[in-house]
Amino acid sequence: MLKHKILAIISLGISINACNNDKKNISDNFSIDTSSIKQVYTTPETLQLQLKNEKNNTIDSVVYRINDKRIGTALQNNVVSFTMNGLKLGYQKLTATVYSEGNNGEVETHFTMASTIEPKLRKYKIVNTYPHDIKAYTQGFEFYRDTLFEGTGNGAGAGTGTRDISSLRKTNYKTGEIYKKTTLASEYFGEGITILNNKLYQLTWQNNEGYVYNADTFEKLKTFKYFKNMEGWGLTNDGKNLYMSDGTEKIYILDPETLREVDYINVYTQHAKIEALNELEWIDGKIWANVYGRDAIAIINTKGEVESIIDFSDLRKHVTQHPDIDVLNGIAYNPKTKTVFLTGKNWDKTFEIILED
Repeated sequence: MLKHKILAIISLGISINACNNDKKNISDNFSIDTSSIKQVYTTPETLQLQLKNEKNNTIDSVVYRINDKRIGTALQNNVVSFTMNGLKLGYQKLTATVYSEGNNGEVETHFTMASTIEPKLRKYKIVNTYPHDIKAYTQGFEFYRDTLFEGTGNGAGAGTGTRDISSLRKTNYKTGEIYKKTTLASEYFGEGITILNNKLYQLTWQNNEGYVYNADTFEKLKTFKYFKNMEGWGLTNDGKNLYMSDGTEKIYILDPETLREVDYINVYTQHAKIEALNELEWIDGKIWANVYGRDAIAIINTKGEVESIIDFSDLRKHVTQHPDIDVLNGIAYNPKTKTVFLTGKNWDKTFEIILED
């Protein structure tokens, strides 16, 4: 029962939409035959595509596309076979452009690709506990050269009635001492951070921009606009590219020089998309992600499949309870110790943990 309870926690109740309504084309004469198309697929299968033509209009040809990429063409209304290898997880829009009697129109349906993996519930052990600034509204957490870097947002002042403004910090993870700190103007809400090639990248929440700093000095090197209008949430890197979350089920892969999108993944279990992905950390080829509002972490592979879930709700019992305490948010992997450091928004402790299985 415990495993099913925790899987329910992480799945957020965001079930895959089972609705499969077709769009009507301009003339209302055609629709995609969905009798052999499932609403959800977990493994690639071969689709048999054909139109319904209930008024027996003359069809010259049909062009099929998935997510606007052409996958096949039929003369008249012949069946087109398409094998779904290479499709990303998530929503797939299937369209058919119909050419008939000198006119053309488009009809549409959709299906979903979900994960093949049943997530495993992982257990952990606390190996050390360290002090953490109770006023730090943690948004980003990362080790670099054995120093713990932290990005904070405009969080509550831990029961003081004040608001702390967003900051970047270098800290001594053992003592909580802040070695170096810089702040943002109050109108900017700091979000996720990551460090690559001695450059520190920081997101903002709703300002649609981020910053690049010298990781040693915190000198601001660059301000960049997001590649589209979106929120900034979590940030990490794999040693080559940046990975950015925006509060949805998407994780965008960015070029660290241009800050443009080069790819993306959608995060799914077998039954649900996992939204509200927040702070991110790259650990041994997997992405660890806080799920906002849940004291749990999902471990995600590079296809977007949730492989494991860790329930950290018990950690809250070990931190000082106060009016401004907020959710678990902060994952930092220390490659020197090969352990993971966790904290939360306005928590007064950082926990060093290892996985037990």
